[in-house]
Amino acid sequence: MTTPICRCVWAKDPLEIVYHDTEWGVPVHDDNRLYEKITLEGAQAGLSWLTILKKREGYRKLFKQFDPRKVSKFTAKDVERLMLDPSIVRNRLKVESTINNAKAVLKIQKEFGSLDTYLWQFVDGKTIVNHYKTMKDLPAQTPLSKTMSKDMLKRGFRFVGPTTMYALMQSVGMVNDHVVTCFRHSQV
Repeated sequence: MTTPICRCVWAKDPLEIVYHDTEWGVPVHDDNRLYEKITLEGAQAGLSWLTILKKREGYRKLFKQFDPRKVSKFTAKDVERLMLDPSIVRNRLKVESTINNAKAVLKIQKEFGSLDTYLWQFVDGKTIVNHYKTMKDLPAQTPLSKTMSKDMLKRGFRFVGPTTMYALMQSVGMVNDHVVTCFRHSQV
């Protein structure tokens, strides 16, 4: 008889389980993947993460695998085309923010060399390992996510509030928020 795997309680659906077990909390240093995560975390505002996971492939296809150079060239006509496609969240502000944020990423890359360098500077290039016992212990935002949000807003990003930025930090491994009983806590 095998012992059941203990994981963070939010991972219930098969898509969430795969995401939890293979991605959530794993450090990401690729600019296109970081831009993707910023987009998806922003798209999730007001929705469930499962909804976004189900639409992720649609986002990847429609937003050119999150190549900020390509997305930054999207026009108003592209926005109208995207608004008709049910494979993404059809919220005009979120669609427009994805294009806007691609332009902000390009500016960041010019100034810092990469989006990776810019984002990871907030944690001095190292994952902050937390030791929460239950999901109820996890904060929705932190002073650090507030600082990051404020700086990103100043640089022209949209849909990057402190709660969204904390979710980003969790997603890309800037913080390890797997609960201590989760099998992934010691692995990431």
